[in-house]
Amino acid sequence: MSDGEVLAFLDEERTVVCATNGRDGRPHLMPLWYVVRDGRLWSWTYAKSQKVRNLERDARATLQVEAGVDYEVLRGVMLETDVTIHRETDDVGALGVEIFERYTGGALDDDTRAMVTAQAPKRVALEFVEQSRVTWDHRKLAGVY
Repeated sequence: MSDGEVLAFLDEERTVVCATNGRDGRPHLMPLWYVVRDGRLWSWTYAKSQKVRNLERDARATLQVEAGVDYEVLRGVMLETDVTIHRETDDVGALGVEIFERYTGGALDDDTRAMVTAQAPKRVALEFVEQSRVTWDHRKLAGVY
């Protein structure tokens, strides 16, 4: 996929699977909601979550977003990333609002905004800095495998 196709695909899809390296060396896979800022995926999660503990030990993560059920329409993006953990409450809260607006389809009412920002002290923002990318779009194969 081209850069434009990747951005359009990430805009269409809703869940990224984040793989971090567990303490025992096994991959730890978890789904996350995300937003794209300047071509970079961002998410938030609880500061005490296993994925954050893993990232504090090893700041590398692999992300995958995929779509399609039948082989001929499978498509996806896999990103190898370095992760920056942001802990500033105001920044984390702003990201939470941005994520909720994306997933609820628009501006938040005051009560929902207050609920989201109240979570910020317990959460962190994850900035996924792409190091390499693999994409696939089987729709482009035109039935030739």
